[in-house]
Amino acid sequence: MDVRLLYHTPDPERAIAAAARLCYAPVGAAELMETMSEDAVRKVLRTVITSGHTSTLEHASYTFAIDGVSRAMTHQLVRHRLASYNQQSQRYVSYDDPSFIMPPEVDADPEARQLFLQACGDAFLAYRSLIDAGVKAEDARYLLPNATETKIVVTMNVRELLHFFELRCCKRAQWEIREAALEMLALAEPSAPYVFMDAGAACRRGPCNEGKMTCGDPYPKAPRRE
Repeated sequence: MDVRLLYHTPDPERAIAAAARLCYAPVGAAELMETMSEDAVRKVLRTVITSGHTSTLEHASYTFAIDGVSRAMTHQLVRHRLASYNQQSQRYVSYDDPSFIMPPEVDADPEARQLFLQACGDAFLAYRSLIDAGVKAEDARYLLPNATETKIVVTMNVRELLHFFELRCCKRAQWEIREAALEMLALAEPSAPYVFMDAGAACRRGPCNEGKMTCGDPYPKAPRRE
């Protein structure tokens, strides 16, 4: 898996704070962006986040490129509807070499690993046979398994990113999307450390949301936002 941060809103914390402060200021957001002190920015961010009035977080966004993941993973990812996606098309891209993502649990069991490779290999050979026979890639792709490697670009605003991290950084999340979420958080945090300081699974901030399905192994608590 290769996760890269392609772009984010410049100075995202200041952009969020200026948008929030605008509601109560006699001057415009452009002037607020230039004149607000760092202490003022942090104070506004703290008020916004702790009060739950998080719509202003939507004024900053992040764009990630995620390569080397399975179609099974991206089917989960695109369920986060408040985001924008572009994915490598199996309709227009035909594959000459097989590339599949193997779950660690399968890889750790020699018998399961062999079954997995055999099934994926057979599916790919049938796929290539259809392509070579003149069948369009958009039809031959029906044979490709969920394990097929893919690439995707995703853009989320900060409000949705925090929600995404809460669900997908949890230890109960599926292993592949959790790995991507943890890497995305690590890439985003340096650019907005105050906003992302307690991002991640719900147990970082309070009780677990999983009820009877809890893993029972919470993360260390996040620092208090001062």
